[in-house]
Amino acid sequence: MTKPPRTTRWFGSYGLPGALGTTFITLGSFGVGWFPLAFKPLRWPFLEYLQTQTLGLALSRSLVVVGAALLLQAWLIVGVDTLHDKKLNEREMFSILMTWIAPLMFAAPLFSRDVYSYFMQGHMQLQGHNPYLTGVSVVPGWFSSGVDPMWAESKTPYGPAFLLIERIVAFFCGQSAFLSAFVFRTIGALSVLLLAKSVAGLARRHGIDPASAMWLGVLNPLVLMHFIAGSHNDSLMIALIAAAFVLAIDQKVFAAVILTTMAIAVKPVAIVVLPFIAIQATKQATRKARFTSFFVVALIATIGMVTLSLIAHVGPLGWISALSTPGTVRSWLSPATALGITAGTLFSHIGLGDHVASTISLFRILGFIALLASLVALVLRPQGRSATRGAAYALGAVIVFSPAVQPWYLLWTIPLLAATGLKSHHLRWIVVSICAFTVHGIANASATADTFLEFSDGLAMILAAFTLGIAIFASKRQRVLIMGDSEAKPLLPATIPDHVIASEQLVSTN
Repeated sequence: MTKPPRTTRWFGSYGLPGALGTTFITLGSFGVGWFPLAFKPLRWPFLEYLQTQTLGLALSRSLVVVGAALLLQAWLIVGVDTLHDKKLNEREMFSILMTWIAPLMFAAPLFSRDVYSYFMQGHMQLQGHNPYLTGVSVVPGWFSSGVDPMWAESKTPYGPAFLLIERIVAFFCGQSAFLSAFVFRTIGALSVLLLAKSVAGLARRHGIDPASAMWLGVLNPLVLMHFIAGSHNDSLMIALIAAAFVLAIDQKVFAAVILTTMAIAVKPVAIVVLPFIAIQATKQATRKARFTSFFVVALIATIGMVTLSLIAHVGPLGWISALSTPGTVRSWLSPATALGITAGTLFSHIGLGDHVASTISLFRILGFIALLASLVALVLRPQGRSATRGAAYALGAVIVFSPAVQPWYLLWTIPLLAATGLKSHHLRWIVVSICAFTVHGIANASATADTFLEFSDGLAMILAAFTLGIAIFASKRQRVLIMGDSEAKPLLPATIPDHVIASEQLVSTN
């Protein structure tokens, strides 16, 4: 019989420090978070002071930075104790997660205002517009509802299931964009809890310690920043994917395909996962059996997507166009786009003319070719990987070769990698990446207005990086996770799972 968690241990040592960090972030969000312009409390003296006065802004940003530092340090401490001493169990880890999430449920939208785009896309549909054909600018009052003008003319990048969710939320929230933000945050929080349960389940099925996998894949600061505070719908997508693989490993194939289809219907990029569900569903080690499985899984998913599209009244193939929408933004985090901008700028400096747009297009085409090659190789040559790990690599390839990359895209793959195991140096690199992108996100939050104590945004980013750096390297035990030494422990299975052995058999047969 499972013993109940020892409340004083997990709460005092781990839950409370992280919750203090998320509380600080929540308080800071009232100054640097996003509010709709039509939100009447913006005229309250307290909020107006935090958002418009130099000292108010400085206080708000400082709260966010210090809160993130406390959260990051709490996360690293949990990781040290979990990986080295196995002090925490799965149930306690779940309790810590809920404790850290709780304060953020009351924060203003932070790190992104995409949540307001969700709301206005719902209103578009209520007014008879198709989000695959036009942007939210067709809706009167879109700007005062908090939508980022950068996306005003953009078609939606989401699938029909999420469009239905948007429509339902818009209907029940009426004209209150701010209320809708909390509804979408609730959806995000429930998705994170489903992700935690699914990652723990996947970890057990891969012979990995569930608590350790939950620590790395779900409790990390990026999840709390972008899935809870930012309310990104990627949380629902990856939660459905993780749950689908739990079902697929248990040979509940139809249910697994349905969940994967739902994930695609949230964000179409999840389509790259579908072949790996088919691989997991393959029962015989022959090429014919595998392609039969591919066909059946694809057929079920196609019927599901067409049905959802018809229910959403957006046309059966409209979601395909959503795959290209994120590429309309130039992101330096995308290697293809960064190389294109660099090459084009170099050509301009040496007198060959302005060809930035052309070089970006060229490198994005090359990136797309590389992505297709990577996906084909992963599907046709599993090489002993579990299907779940293959899907993690496929999503990772999408991130690397995508024309646009956002920090929370890392969360497409980290939970699946955590649940399938990592060698010490791979674990260390993921921890470093999480810390780096936490600094990136906090620095951006610190630069949401023009000044930081009347200094440049660049200095604000340096101050944020310095503060979080202190938290990261506060103790030798935490540095072990970053720098690595003889104490560093891998996240590896005690035994090789049967479904990994089955993948090896598929390779040898072919």
